[in-house]
Amino acid sequence: MRIAVVLLALPLGACVGAYPTPSDGRLKTRIDTAYKARDTCLATNAAGETAASLDSAAAARAVALACIPETESLVEVSNRDGDPRVAEAIRNDSEFRAMGYVLRARGQVTN
Repeated sequence: MRIAVVLLALPLGACVGAYPTPSDGRLKTRIDTAYKARDTCLATNAAGETAASLDSAAAARAVALACIPETESLVEVSNRDGDPRVAEAIRNDSEFRAMGYVLRARGQVTN
């Protein structure tokens, strides 16, 4: 009986570490770096949009559009399976965060 358990456990144990997981340190570091790059771009562009005569929503869209390369880099690193729903969620999050940065830059939100 013990031999059967060992023979079943060996193939399962061989798969451990064969596939990247969310706990993969290098992947997590790459995702964190991509998030920082995107957020830095959003914050920098939002500060530049404060003098514009655009309303907050239009300014947020402009900021998000200015950071498309950083957002797409984040999508590429985070969405390894190519799921369009995940990519869309990341892009929507970029617009949402852009709105927060625009409002903070204009002094409309304190945080």
